[in-house]
Amino acid sequence: MAEKQKILIVDDDSSIAELVSLYLEKECYDTRICEDGEEALKSLEKEPVALIILDLMLPGIDGYEVCRRIRTSSNVPIIMLSAKGETFDKVLGLELGADDYMLKPFDTKELVARVKAVLRRSQHVFSPPLEEDKEKEGGEDLLRKGKYIAYEDLVINLSNYAVHYKGKAIDMPPKELELLYFLASSPNQVFTREQLLDHIWGYEFAGDSRTVDVHIKRLREKLPQVEEWEISTVWGIGYKFRLG
Repeated sequence: MAEKQKILIVDDDSSIAELVSLYLEKECYDTRICEDGEEALKSLEKEPVALIILDLMLPGIDGYEVCRRIRTSSNVPIIMLSAKGETFDKVLGLELGADDYMLKPFDTKELVARVKAVLRRSQHVFSPPLEEDKEKEGGEDLLRKGKYIAYEDLVINLSNYAVHYKGKAIDMPPKELELLYFLASSPNQVFTREQLLDHIWGYEFAGDSRTVDVHIKRLREKLPQVEEWEISTVWGIGYKFRLG
């Protein structure tokens, strides 16, 4: 029997936490509940999890700070819960590294659906090409067939969700890496924000196009804009990975 995926629920409202836990356990997930941020961080040090459901309004360390600290060492998927519906709050959560954002009160079945969607997106695995395959088909062509992509000083590898620039690893959450990979897979092709939302986040995602802008901003902060390639804005339309 396959081991159950562990999900950490961080919420000081025990009735909400227990209800979410009940629904997730019905879907065969293993859950743990923490009532504050400090407890959650200590719990993660002892045992990793597949996903975190994180309330923002926590006693002591709030959810934003918990997310920030987690992102210094882990790319574990995070779904934020909040009664704050302002665009600023959503954007801040996404900028800190959250993978999804749900408003309270929420439908528990929808939350479970989003948990499944985020886990699916974070667990895509692609097999890296064998050396003999590269020789048969030609390295650059094969690298763009869904294995990994290599450009001048840049390698985007989906087999182990890693990005390297000039041989140095660049830390990226799954969504950033998937967005970079998707754009780089079709150099010089322009994609609208809506197309990128659909391809990377899927139809289940209830966020808006600002989500794409936030992730593009973070990618640009982590990657140099060099002559050979860059992520370009096409004003009034969207973005492209400019090559050459």
